[in-house]
Amino acid sequence: MASLTVRNLPDATHRSLKLRAQQNGRSTEAEIRLILEAAVAPRLGLGSALAAVGRSLGGVDLDIRRDAGPVEPAEFE
Repeated sequence: MASLTVRNLPDATHRSLKLRAQQNGRSTEAEIRLILEAAVAPRLGLGSALAAVGRSLGGVDLDIRRDAGPVEPAEFE
């Protein structure tokens, strides 16, 4: 597993990290590791999340047809 050294971290940031770790019942190192992992983890979009739920429930067959008619502009009055 890789190691990382962060230099020139402001004292206030270090204090905040230590406090956050204490509040969460973790070591400062574990808290920083969690923050870094969350920062670089791939984000799952809403559409992907909904598709995953649908797949977990056995899928859904939708009969979706696009309306070939002309698009009417919206009116805001």
